[in-house]
Amino acid sequence: MSPKILLIEDDPSICDMTKMNLNMNGFSQVCCASSGEEGLAAAAQMLPDLILLDVMLPGIDGLTVCRNLKNNPLLANIPIIMLTAKGEENDIVLGLEMGADDYITKPYSSKVLAARIAVQLRKKTTAGREEPRSIVLGPLSIDLITHSATLNGAGLLLTADEFKTLVLLASNPGRVFTRNQIIRAVKGDNYSVTARAIDMHIVNLRRKLGEWADHIETIRGVGYRIAGE
Repeated sequence: MSPKILLIEDDPSICDMTKMNLNMNGFSQVCCASSGEEGLAAAAQMLPDLILLDVMLPGIDGLTVCRNLKNNPLLANIPIIMLTAKGEENDIVLGLEMGADDYITKPYSSKVLAARIAVQLRKKTTAGREEPRSIVLGPLSIDLITHSATLNGAGLLLTADEFKTLVLLASNPGRVFTRNQIIRAVKGDNYSVTARAIDMHIVNLRRKLGEWADHIETIRGVGYRIAGE
């Protein structure tokens, strides 16, 4: 059965076009809501498998909708992909830190959107499975039991913080993490650090990864992600 997708978008033309494109890419169950209030009500009623959420909405804005969804135990595990206009870097950062799983900027390719949706649905399907013992991305192998990593078979001499950062990024290939999310994962919630310190932390990690360092991508104004193979 096709997954249920809720699109919260106030522009009727964008909503109709997106729904048509998703239908053409195999997603036949797409429901549209035209405001934040309507979207929250629809989410509670239909319990969708994924939500596409426009940031700029009349009434309750998209960021508030995202926060409300993630604060609701019945809806918190539903993946959210934010739809943003170019230049809304601050909104992207806030949305990711409120729990959004991904974002895509307008105008976007229907095939790219369908691919991003498929990735999030796969993650949701595997979320309840047994915790992995290792992560493998091409020549990079991370052993979560021994807290060690190898690249092309050679051991990587990583600090504890570098290892945690690599695990965070590698366990979610393609997902963007803000600097605040990275530091919370590495140091905890109450650790104060500047954006510059995080950037230098990534520089050191890239240096140790050598030629594979290009897989850690900088998303300007937002944060970092690791590219999948």
